[in-house]
Amino acid sequence: MRHIISVEVENRFGILARIASLFSARGFNIDSLAVGETEDPTVSRITMVVPGDDQIIEQVIKQLRKLIDVIKVVDLTNQDTVERELVLVKINAKRADRAEIMRIVDIFRARIVDIHPFSFTIEATGTEDKIKGILTLLRPFGVKKLVRTGKIALAREGKEG
Repeated sequence: MRHIISVEVENRFGILARIASLFSARGFNIDSLAVGETEDPTVSRITMVVPGDDQIIEQVIKQLRKLIDVIKVVDLTNQDTVERELVLVKINAKRADRAEIMRIVDIFRARIVDIHPFSFTIEATGTEDKIKGILTLLRPFGVKKLVRTGKIALAREGKEG
């Protein structure tokens, strides 16, 4: 099972390295990682997607809570959350394909953020399934480059742990 873990940390040098070391030293994997400043510039939120059963995740959370500069650790997996990912994808855009590509972009409420005579760069945000869906439809045109954020998530109002 994949767990979504949210970690609030003091925004200090080296905390991400310490967290990565914790995972590495124990042989834990991280499928997805996103880090950013919160509403408080002295605090960052790290959102990780970590594979493992409940016992392994419980161990990970306990280890994270022991780290200096960690403020709060929450497993969002079984909570009602808002989740998003971002993808930027540069695809081949022959003149004959442009109308179809623009229809796909419109259907997924994505945006074309850069146009070149032979390519489009498209930005899409949404759930993991939405990102998979748009990529499935765009791949036949030829993906030149692709970059994808990790999953970010927040518990819905009144549901935070």
